[in-house]
Amino acid sequence: MKSPNFSALPADLDARVTRFGLRVAASLTERNAALPHDMSERLRFAREQALARAAQARAARTVVSTASPAVVRMGSTLALSGGPRGAGGDNGLWSKLVSFLPLILLLAGLLLMQRGQIHEQIVAAAEVDTALLSDNLPPSAFSDPGFAEFLRDGQE
Repeated sequence: MKSPNFSALPADLDARVTRFGLRVAASLTERNAALPHDMSERLRFAREQALARAAQARAARTVVSTASPAVVRMGSTLALSGGPRGAGGDNGLWSKLVSFLPLILLLAGLLLMQRGQIHEQIVAAAEVDTALLSDNLPPSAFSDPGFAEFLRDGQE
């Protein structure tokens, strides 16, 4: 079984796309004569804008291919790569440490939430104990299983 020739595929695909584009352009030009004037002007303006954007895309593509690998500007975003290592130290170590920063912050947040819940449980138990110790109750009330529930409902 022969494997396909991938090196010839992009050239063949490019030729087919070009032929298709030329056929579409010829068909649109042919039907353009029957359109009203205002619509043909809007289409002309849209074609000019499309050509300007295509020229900008081609220019950006050549800038990207000739730019250094350290900083590449595309549109409104900025993509940074490691770039060459300077004499000032190892940039890889700092990038690894910074990449762990979200994980460290997440763990710190979880620990703070756990401490807050434990604190709330301690405060609730202290309120029940304070209510029990400050009230005059008969000793049989302390052995009643529903008494603690009664105290919790009375606190709310």
